[in-house]
Amino acid sequence: MTWNELKETQEKIVKIITNSIRKQRLAHAYLFEGAKGTGKRKVALQLAKTFFCDEKEGVEACGTCSDCKRIESGNHPDVHIIQPDGQTIKIDQIRNLKKEFSYRGMESIRKFYIIEDAEKMTISAANGLLKFLEEPDGQSIAVLTTTEVHRILSTILSRTQILSFTPLTPLKLMETLEKNGVTRPITRLLGQLTNDIEEAYQLYHDDWIVQARSIMIQLVEEVSARPHQVLLTLQENWFPHFKEKNQLNLGLDLLLLWYRDVLRTLIATEDQLIFVDHTDKLERQALNSSQRKVSQQMAAILEAKRRLSANVNPQLLMEQLMMRLQEG
Repeated sequence: MTWNELKETQEKIVKIITNSIRKQRLAHAYLFEGAKGTGKRKVALQLAKTFFCDEKEGVEACGTCSDCKRIESGNHPDVHIIQPDGQTIKIDQIRNLKKEFSYRGMESIRKFYIIEDAEKMTISAANGLLKFLEEPDGQSIAVLTTTEVHRILSTILSRTQILSFTPLTPLKLMETLEKNGVTRPITRLLGQLTNDIEEAYQLYHDDWIVQARSIMIQLVEEVSARPHQVLLTLQENWFPHFKEKNQLNLGLDLLLLWYRDVLRTLIATEDQLIFVDHTDKLERQALNSSQRKVSQQMAAILEAKRRLSANVNPQLLMEQLMMRLQEG
């Protein structure tokens, strides 16, 4: 990863940090705030590489030296990452970190700390961190990350440089995925399912989203043309693939996007389709449907999502949904 690559998704943030690097005016403590998946951890690790790399060209760390490689693999002795222990970050974790502050670095006098989900610090832990933030030594950098900046103590906010990470737009996420080799039909789909680039890559890896899409399309075809096959497909294909609750929720999102495309086909707004490589199936389904029927089907899927969040049995939920989709 390089600053140029990170600029594709967080241009403003990267400009601020790289300008500070050029001027040798990096802050001693940053607070990266923004939604999950906006790249806060990646930027923090890239900053750590730049901080330690002695072979950098301009603002870019070389990426190949021992420091860069160990930071990338999570094995650098002077880069410390603190994460919640259970539901909170506890005072003992901060005490241990403060002990590290007092020691000389293992390999240099520089040290780098990342405190993830900083909003989960207990009051005592947050107060314990203030000493470092109040007394910078010029050789250490701390990066706190949070998705809920309103939960961070005002005393910490006032002692950090706050950088706000913006969520990716669907278009920007699609462009980033395509540059990294993801095919357009899949990028269009992922751009609707998430604005979290990490989640998008996770769904793409191992062809999970490709298989999910294929199973969903098989299911909706059977709902409209081969209803006697629906329950068998649920048992043999759907449930084995959408095993977890979050996966099933994504499956319902896929169904919702499909029926939205059917509706768009009905009202002649095909330029907005997500399933652009299946227009023949969408047109065939639209011919045997109506705006009212598709709206009812979409409402049934939304109701199923609500019931899933209320922990209704997944098998019962899907079987009942299939009946409602067939009835229209």
